[in-house]
Amino acid sequence: MDVPKMTTHPSVILKKGKERSILRRHPWIFSGAIARIEGAPGRGDMVDVLSFTGDFLCRGAYSPSSQITVRAFTFDHDERIDASWIEGRLRSAIAMREAVPSLRARTAQRLVNAESDGLPGLIVDLYGDFLVCQFLSAGVEAMKDAIVRILHTLLPSRGIYERSDADVRRKEGLVPRKGLLWGEEPPSLLPIREEGGAYLVDVKNGHKTGFYLDQAENRVLLREYACGREVLNAFSYTGGFGISALLGGAARVTNVDDSQENLDLARKNAMENGIDPERMENLPGDVFHVLRGFRDEERTFDLVVLDPPKFVGSRSHLESGLRGYKDINLLAFRILRPGGILATFSCSGLVEPHLFQKVVADGACDAGRNARILRHLDQAPDHPVLLSFPEGRYLTGLLCIAE
Repeated sequence: MDVPKMTTHPSVILKKGKERSILRRHPWIFSGAIARIEGAPGRGDMVDVLSFTGDFLCRGAYSPSSQITVRAFTFDHDERIDASWIEGRLRSAIAMREAVPSLRARTAQRLVNAESDGLPGLIVDLYGDFLVCQFLSAGVEAMKDAIVRILHTLLPSRGIYERSDADVRRKEGLVPRKGLLWGEEPPSLLPIREEGGAYLVDVKNGHKTGFYLDQAENRVLLREYACGREVLNAFSYTGGFGISALLGGAARVTNVDDSQENLDLARKNAMENGIDPERMENLPGDVFHVLRGFRDEERTFDLVVLDPPKFVGSRSHLESGLRGYKDINLLAFRILRPGGILATFSCSGLVEPHLFQKVVADGACDAGRNARILRHLDQAPDHPVLLSFPEGRYLTGLLCIAE
């Protein structure tokens, strides 16, 4: 490689033959690939990653507590990671969203999607006049002050709020944090609009940064199939799919969620859209238990949405997680009327699309049903996936029609 071997940063030297993924620009360097470390980098410090023979491979942030010991920020030896570099990456991420037509009508969207936008561990979501950030890696945690300052300059807003309360921070040796970073505190419920729909979002305490922005296009798609149908929205959270179905002319929606607070907000969201509350039923409880009850009562639906939480958090949980996905899809097929539609999802990145399809097929088979795939579903375009980082695709789904 025609690159300098001199470096002013601490160095992480890889074992022989462990450079292949980095040469393909994959941004993660795992602890098992490392031969030795030269210098004394601290948590979040920049290090140069070198091959066994000393050739420069990438520059990234050091995280001694994580199995992902280095996350690459650049593959260019001459690129300096400073405030100017951060601003350039943020500008690039924002410009990409501006080029996507479907995002222009939304007052809420993801502006920075971590590794896939070249800023490993950083999430920035826009909700109206507020920005909500997650700093999920040691590298961006060390850059936090600069990132907040630059965001305020690039995107004038009323406030920037932190939701770095995800468990993944503990793997980086970081404590969970949330609170105001700049400007005004966001209101308890923040109004947003999405393709004609209106939603109230709790950015302080809600799931993720407050709303499942990655499902935006799938919510809109559901409207095309909802007219006149009786809909079950399982794992409903604050009713996003249910509201969208009702806006598409669904006869009635039943939301099922384990949180009464989420269901109360779903009812408020119905009112925000001028929807007759009698068209929406909200049932609190464990979704598996509720659906088994529907099965036993022989209660059926024309359209079922399954958008469960992540069932597979690590490879050690893969087998049990796959059983969970199979069981919930089996129940859905049991309560789906002939000609009914199933929209089913997995947000477990370790469950690849072909594996998810197999699990759903197994559920249909055990339910004694035939079904056909109408659409393969994916995360919204404001959650892009870097070509060299397939792990960035975590949301996969199927739209099926059952016989």
